[in-house]
Amino acid sequence: MRRRTLSARSRIVGWMLLLVGAALAAPTFGITVVWQAQLDKQVDEQLRREADKLRRFAKTAREPATGRPFPDAASLLTAFMTVNLPSRDETFFSIVDGRADRRSPNQAPTRLDRDEAVIARLSQVHGTQIGWLDSRAGKVRYGVIPVRVTGDRHDVRLVVVEFRDRQQREERRVGKMLLVTGGGALVCAGLASWLVAGRVLAPIRLVRQTAEQIGESDLTRRLTVSGTDDVAALAHTFNHMLDRLEGAFTTQRRFLDEVAHELRTPITVVRGHLELMDEGEKARAETQALLVDELDRMSRIVEDLLLLAKAERPDFLHFGETNLTDLVVDVVAKARALGDRYWRVAAVAEETVLVDGQRLTQGLIQLAANAVRHTRDGDLIEMGSEVREGRVLLWVRDTGSGVGPEDRERIFGRFAQAGRVVSRDPSTTGIGLGLAIVREIAQAHGGTAWVEDAEGGGARFVIDLPAHFPWQNAHFAWQRGHHEPRTHSGGRGQDRRLRRKRPARQWFRHDRRW
Repeated sequence: MRRRTLSARSRIVGWMLLLVGAALAAPTFGITVVWQAQLDKQVDEQLRREADKLRRFAKTAREPATGRPFPDAASLLTAFMTVNLPSRDETFFSIVDGRADRRSPNQAPTRLDRDEAVIARLSQVHGTQIGWLDSRAGKVRYGVIPVRVTGDRHDVRLVVVEFRDRQQREERRVGKMLLVTGGGALVCAGLASWLVAGRVLAPIRLVRQTAEQIGESDLTRRLTVSGTDDVAALAHTFNHMLDRLEGAFTTQRRFLDEVAHELRTPITVVRGHLELMDEGEKARAETQALLVDELDRMSRIVEDLLLLAKAERPDFLHFGETNLTDLVVDVVAKARALGDRYWRVAAVAEETVLVDGQRLTQGLIQLAANAVRHTRDGDLIEMGSEVREGRVLLWVRDTGSGVGPEDRERIFGRFAQAGRVVSRDPSTTGIGLGLAIVREIAQAHGGTAWVEDAEGGGARFVIDLPAHFPWQNAHFAWQRGHHEPRTHSGGRGQDRRLRRKRPARQWFRHDRRW
């Protein structure tokens, strides 16, 4: 059962609402927090200013009747509260010997001087102190300032109260306005994004509906492209993908037809000889030898086809450090068994690169076998390697008849040979898969393979790969159909150690005969 998921339109609207909501909530929350912090700071500053006013008043104040300093702290605070009126949402009162004495003449939101618990708590404070209290008017910020006059033994305190919650009324009103307007903006943004997303996604829905009508049986249909925006680019890309799919299906059908034809021939031969096999011992031996040869041929076809199929898998290559000189010399040594030819090692590169040595050996052996099929006994076949401009070149050269310009690309296809289609004759050695295998190995390394005319006649088959050195690469990333290492720079010392050429060996000479 297919799992139901949200549509692209719903996801777009959801993300839009999330972003707009975050954009509205962030400043609202920030303004509230910043305003509250600033208000708390202003309240504390106000309490300190009142304390400073009291100190200045105590230094200069005199009794109106006598002109002398106040004889006690209680009368001093009474005179102070008479001339120093509190601001809005603020009140003063005095505590004398644990009891409320006088208060400022303004109208306070609540009478804390009548709250015995508050008076008892503030009477226990030692020294000047600022703190918080809960009241009927909300949270309040208080400051207690002890007042002492020489010769007066009474415990006298001035209490300054700031009604912080009432001072936040404006900020809260602004916050509510932001929430209301933000909610309205969120609704408008949701509706607008729903309409805009519908118009933007309408061409994409058309692409999907058209794509659903295109099946394997009809890959010739294409999307109608109009405009130059991203949707038009998507339609172009989809049409290109259909072109590739159509080509792939066509190639697959042709490939299956060719495979069926190649396997049908030896099967027919085997069946025919089994039906007509004589009872004589000599005839049975001849028939058995022919059948074994045909079965070997079928096995070779199947193995080559399996190798070509594996070339599409991510684990087709296993990279490792491979010395190019050792690679060429070893392949030449192995290729000697393919035929009586004049085998020679041409120029070699004394470099160590990161490649799949076994796959490259397999490809060079295929090229050597191809060269043997197109040369005679004693003809020259040489191999070589070179590192040039960040590329690794491996080649096999022969002195055969060469390859015509019209066949140089076609022969790397499956079941194809130079100058003709693969022979259906069972005695034919080649089946037209060797060069296809060579190109698949090269492309898996991120390179290619081609053929060109050789100097002095014949053909020169080249495997061209990107050069990746151990001092450049520590890790590899393989992708389907294209395996390419990830690179990173190494140190200079490591560079010199790994790129140091080894001593030359006498048997590496170019004129060495095998």
